[in-house]
Order: sequence, then structure tokens, then C-alpha cells
Amino acid sequence: MEETAACVGAGVAVEVVPGVTSAFAVPAYAGIHVTARGVTQSVSVVTGHATPGAANSTIDWDALAGLGGTLVLMMAVERLAEICVALVAGGRNPETPVAVISNGTLPDQQVVVSTLRDVATAATGVRPPAIVVVGEVVAEAIPVLRT
Repeated sequence: MEETAACVGAGVAVEVVPGVTSAFAVPAYAGIHVTARGVTQSVSVVTGHATPGAANSTIDWDALAGLGGTLVLMMAVERLAEICVALVAGGRNPETPVAVISNGTLPDQQVVVSTLRDVATAATGVRPPAIVVVGEVVAEAIPVLRT
């Protein structure tokens, strides 16, 4: 959206082509299906742009933690430690599987798998762009063969 607005503001013609959101496409490319029969019945997509508890954050992390299901975090790498603390404080099990997928769908894609308790440390050095997937679907990831 921001890119489209910047182009339009600069007088550059833009054509929007609907597609699959990166929140679902990147995990799928890494073998993680954000919904899976018998594993989860819901998926929530939120940004991690604002620090949990900050005045500019409108996300109810306690409510998200209590929902269960899969949580897909966009723009969350720089606040990953704080987000994990907020989710655990809200009731998510610290052993919940988490995947951090950087440079999704690109040749240098990197996937770090850990738990809510340890992922911030495990993913040290991972830089944006990255998508974070929280939930049991991470444990059900399917190795994907590419040609």
C-alpha cells in the first residue's frame, strides 16, 4: 500500500494485480501451511511494527495469545523478543513452535525454527524482510523440493 501511494504521489502509473499475500505465500514456500486440518482452525495476521505496550500499538497481544491458532507476524524481526514476551505473558506456551523466514521465496531464503522462549536468540542476525509464524503448524512443516 505504501509503495502504491508513493508511486501515485510521484505521478507514476500503477496497476495493481491481485495475488496471494506474502503472509501466506512465504510460509507455504518454506513448507509451512498456516492452516492445517487437525492442527489449527484459525490464523491471525498482524504487524509487529510497534513495540507491545507502546502508546502507538493498537494490537491486543493478550487477546492474540489467547486465541491460539496460527499467528503470522509481519515486520516483527526488530521487536521479536518483546513480542514473544508479550505472547507468553498473554498465555501462549513458551514451547510453542516459531519460524522466522527471511528473504522468503528468494534463493537466499533462510528459515530459523525455534520456540517462543528461544526464537529471539536463535534468530539473532536475521534481518528484514522476514515473516514470523507462531503455532503448531511450524512443527508440521513439510520439506519442499525445488527444481
